[in-house]
Amino acid sequence: MDGLIKGLLDVALDAIGNDDGDRRSGSQNQDERSRSTWAQVVTGEEDKGEEENGGRRQGHHHHRNQWNREEEKCGQTEEWEIAGSIPSRRPQKAVHEGYDNDEYGGQHDNNQNYWRQKEEKEESNDGWETVGKKPPRRPQKVKTDHWNKYKQPASEQEYSDEIEHGNNTEPSDEELADLSLACNKLWELDINRLIPGKDYQIDCGEGKKVYQKEDMAEGSLFYWLNEDVFRRPTFSRFCSLLDNYNPHEGYKETITSEEKQEEAAFIEEISRTAPIKYLFKYLSTKGIVSGNYQDFKRMMTNLWFDLYGRGGTSSCSSAFEHVFVGEIKNRGEQEVSGFHNWLQFYLEEAKGRVDYQGYIFPRRRGQMPDSETQLLTIQFEWNGVLKSVSSTLVGVSPEFEIALYTLCYYVGGEDNQVQLGPYPVNIKCYRFGNKIGSVFPIAEC
Repeated sequence: MDGLIKGLLDVALDAIGNDDGDRRSGSQNQDERSRSTWAQVVTGEEDKGEEENGGRRQGHHHHRNQWNREEEKCGQTEEWEIAGSIPSRRPQKAVHEGYDNDEYGGQHDNNQNYWRQKEEKEESNDGWETVGKKPPRRPQKVKTDHWNKYKQPASEQEYSDEIEHGNNTEPSDEELADLSLACNKLWELDINRLIPGKDYQIDCGEGKKVYQKEDMAEGSLFYWLNEDVFRRPTFSRFCSLLDNYNPHEGYKETITSEEKQEEAAFIEEISRTAPIKYLFKYLSTKGIVSGNYQDFKRMMTNLWFDLYGRGGTSSCSSAFEHVFVGEIKNRGEQEVSGFHNWLQFYLEEAKGRVDYQGYIFPRRRGQMPDSETQLLTIQFEWNGVLKSVSSTLVGVSPEFEIALYTLCYYVGGEDNQVQLGPYPVNIKCYRFGNKIGSVFPIAEC
């Protein structure tokens, strides 16, 4: 009997002990689950575990994955464009809806970015020539299919309507007595001048001294240029002339009859603009040219396009080729001479022939160029040949440069200290007999 009672007591005590053990084990498991919940939420393993355990909380898991998929989808389709301001060189994000995020997280309208991104994806098989390899930050389309029309006889071509400027193109007595005032008037009359940030954007990179050989520019000078610029008649006709020359100095040029038509048609087109009309009235008032506008246009054609000898070879150069297109000297060490036009620079950079090396430090401290600057002194290589220092007026129209340089040639001397809007400039003018040997701007600050 005693043994029986003792056995019953052992069974009862074992049951009580097991029950307590189960409760302690359950409490421990619950604590472990509680501790593991935060880690699973952070690592994302919670949903994985639930899916493996019969798909519990499947709805929550579905919504979470759907959100992840949406984020991944956005990450795949959203393209970012480096559009930082020049001084900070900080990347900014350009969103597809046509807005840019500014540095404060806000947004401002920039539909041009949207169209630039859209056009990048389109095939170039519609009469456009895509000029862009590595140097430009985005491909650029230049309309060229209508350039063949410029080769027709000048009298048979269509031109822009002449814009009446009234007395605005009549030089004042003060301007007739002061070359600087006259040049500044040309600046004011240049309604075709581009606006930085609206029509184009540049990245000046870092500065250097002329003798420094390091490349101080991370990328190209031009970030983008509005393709509508190449639809402007004077810009378009100017660009069509740039491929008429061999860049090597001493190479005898052969100008075809079609190219002569292009030259005459270009002069005819710019002669309808205010800067050229002002130039004509200025020179005719001073008695330098006759009062006949047709004679004046023929004089302009001869001045800029007649060939002359340079580097020991006859008929190998012209004022237009040297100043705007550029030439490569082959005597001794090769070097680039001329090449002072921003449109030529843009197109050659887009083709990968120009390697921008950075800007040259200005003479005065505190006058560093930025994306708004329209008078630059820069260093670059063209076809692998160095141009150690070159000044160029960025964004100005072809008619303005032709008028400015012609005026300084006929009225000024070798050094012409003038004011162009906000820029004090020395227009350096070298004569080559009765021709323009070279003419270009030098920043005075």
